[in-house]
Amino acid sequence: MSPLEQSIAIGPLGMSLGQLLLIVVLIVALTVGAWLGRRRQVRVGDSLFNALLIGLVGARVVFIALYWESYDSVWSWLDIRDRGFEPLAGLAAAAPYLAWRLWRFPAERKALAGAVVSGAMAWSLTAGALTVMHTQQTSLPTTPLTASSGETLPLSTIRDQADQQPMVVNLWASWCPPCRREMPMLEQAQQERDDVTFVFVNQGENTATLKHFLEQESLALDHVYRDPNMAFGQEVGAMAMPTTLYFDANGTLIDTHFGELSRATLDRSLEQIDP
Repeated sequence: MSPLEQSIAIGPLGMSLGQLLLIVVLIVALTVGAWLGRRRQVRVGDSLFNALLIGLVGARVVFIALYWESYDSVWSWLDIRDRGFEPLAGLAAAAPYLAWRLWRFPAERKALAGAVVSGAMAWSLTAGALTVMHTQQTSLPTTPLTASSGETLPLSTIRDQADQQPMVVNLWASWCPPCRREMPMLEQAQQERDDVTFVFVNQGENTATLKHFLEQESLALDHVYRDPNMAFGQEVGAMAMPTTLYFDANGTLIDTHFGELSRATLDRSLEQIDP
């Protein structure tokens, strides 16, 4: 697994490692809860799912409250494809519900507490290991990218040509629906932020296809490069698209985002690399 690996592909479907970990943690918690509850003939699955739902809603509401100016309509608040959540707020929202269940239903206490603790341990172990792997990558990827002129150059050279600004690197393809949807927003952000270099790395498509897409969608993007053999995507562990990488002015990876961006999720990550 690459130190930067962010996603996996299962057939035509893509999944971030964060989503996969959440599923694993839920399975662990449900399994332990069912095993502990069997002796007392209690079921805690509904309580765990309710806590998860409350946590997700709380995390989403707080995220919207923090970045509401970046959303353009109420409907966009409901579009969770941007994965805009505040995890700590989600934990804070779910904790009172779990505490109430533990206090109100004594028969569930051992099974529910065991499920929660085991889930927390599973998350700590897996997320901790991924964090260590993530911090191993301190420099920009070295795979050369192909410019429209045919010249090949690494991301470090592109960064030097842009006065070593922070960089947002978006991996995309024209056949990818979420990539297409987020492009106009990224174009606008590129035009508004002259203190950040936006780099668009097309995955596996030829020059003609790339040019046709940009003309068809009337996109005026700077720093568009091709990764014809998808070697760059493999180096950074982006097995599915879109994937967006955020590097600070020193070339250190600060944040990543798998899946479609909204202006709110883009703004949150930009805050972390602002010079």
